[in-house]
Amino acid sequence: MTGITSIRELMSRNLRQSGIVIALVAIVFLFSLLNPNFLSPANLTNIVLQYSYILILAIGMVIVIIGGHIDLSVGSVVALAGAVSAVLVIKHGQPWWVGVLASLGVGLLVGVWQGFWVAFVGIPAFIVTLAGMLLFRGLTYRVLDNVSLSPFGGTYYQIANGFQNGVLGGYGYDVLTILVFALAVVGFAFVQYRNRRAALRYKQAVEAFPLFVLKIVAVGAVVMWFSWQLARSRGLPNVLILLAVLIIVYTLVTQRSVFGRHVYAIGGNLAAAELSGVKVKRVNFMIFVNMGMLAALAGIVYSARVNSAQPGAGNMFELDAIAACFIGGAAVTGGVGRVTGAMVGGLIMAVMSNGMQLMGAAQSTQQIVKGLVLLLAVAFDVYNKRRAGAR
Repeated sequence: MTGITSIRELMSRNLRQSGIVIALVAIVFLFSLLNPNFLSPANLTNIVLQYSYILILAIGMVIVIIGGHIDLSVGSVVALAGAVSAVLVIKHGQPWWVGVLASLGVGLLVGVWQGFWVAFVGIPAFIVTLAGMLLFRGLTYRVLDNVSLSPFGGTYYQIANGFQNGVLGGYGYDVLTILVFALAVVGFAFVQYRNRRAALRYKQAVEAFPLFVLKIVAVGAVVMWFSWQLARSRGLPNVLILLAVLIIVYTLVTQRSVFGRHVYAIGGNLAAAELSGVKVKRVNFMIFVNMGMLAALAGIVYSARVNSAQPGAGNMFELDAIAACFIGGAAVTGGVGRVTGAMVGGLIMAVMSNGMQLMGAAQSTQQIVKGLVLLLAVAFDVYNKRRAGAR
């Protein structure tokens, strides 16, 4: 017999995932009441542009955390990647794509370096990446010779600051933005319907069909409202397109690929993974190679956003990325987490930062609030595990 469950049962079964979405909605609602400009088209566009690089880092970081590791070096890698691009593009006048490829190459080398020490030498990732945080920051100072370089300008600048606007015309709003988001909603509805049918076929519990339809309509309404706000502002940000591609690709990698299943297996139970034939060293190596590449990509986006490379760039970015993952449902012990959850966690951090900035809150207050939110998120995870173990 197939299981048709109520919304209350579904929320209790997926308490962590439901909780972070409810928390995001509540935080957005609170800041919209405190500041009428919070949900304005210009500010929503600004949130996307300002925090995209943290979300890119969170995609790589959640895979690291699922595998049972941590990476403290990503902020320094962001700075180093931006520095390499700046020296080539600004100082030596190379084309923008040379800077991009060189930065990605640096990220690859960083990933190979750290992956070697973690996977094949057996040094804990915490130590390796702590050393990397110092090493790559020092290299950044060397590459930039202790000075900032600016501006990039041109196509490189447009990576994080450009928009797809007016391609299909518009009538006070950008048609392309509306169309892209509408197609995304259709795709989401199709995937959810297919997943529901598969669950029913395997006699798994699913929500009642009216609740399923309500969920699709609610998500579609929010997405289309967001697209309308972007369309009324400057159109579809280039960096949002990049982020959407990364989310889709890495969701498929983590949920549907052999590599993704092996990462979960290693993080969940290392001994069992080894006994089942998982090539643990190779998977751990690739986890850090991937993190290095995504950190370099975040460095490209960040340097393009600020239109410069600075020796102190990326400071504390690793903590924002780690916080996004844990708030989004990743487990401290590994083996648990999703890319979409990390994105919601990252959005919670972004919304809180932006909202407090609009309210004029001091930087110290913002750090205190972020710290408390992270602590509560991890405490909630521990509470859920204890409650599940007591049953």
